Amino acid sequence: MTIEEKEQAVIEEFSMFEDWMDKYAYLIELGKDLPVIEEKYKDNQHLISGCQSRVWLHADLVGNQVVFTADSDAVITKGIVSLLIRVLSGHHPDEILKARLGFLEQIGLKEHLSPTRANGLTSMVKQIQLYAKAFQIKLNQ
Repeated sequence: MTIEEKEQAVIEEFSMFEDWMDKYAYLIELGKDLPVIEEKYKDNQHLISGCQSRVWLHADLVGNQVVFTADSDAVITKGIVSLLIRVLSGHHPDEILKARLGFLEQIGLKEHLSPTRANGLTSMVKQIQLYAKAFQIKLNQ
């Protein structure tokens, strides 16, 4: 499944909910299904700066695909990082770097987050892109 197809699936899922309280509840449920990061990666090196909550993100290069794991100490933030991982994990670094992530706006997430959570979302995306860029360089050596 392509990144765009995964984004479309998320858009369709969120369109089932009319109320943002229901969407927040769904985000919390998604966070519960997040593949848990190994404890050894819950350190300062993997902590994303710029997030109000603590968010840890780890990436591995498996073959030529980036696989992400994460965790957060806040349930909504955990759901947000879960969405990003669901859409971007398992793809080539080039695909991740080209992804526009328009689904975040289409589901209304950006406009319904507090300014500090919106900054955290931006920080998560930047960290994912940094991992992808590092792996892209490694693959092109």
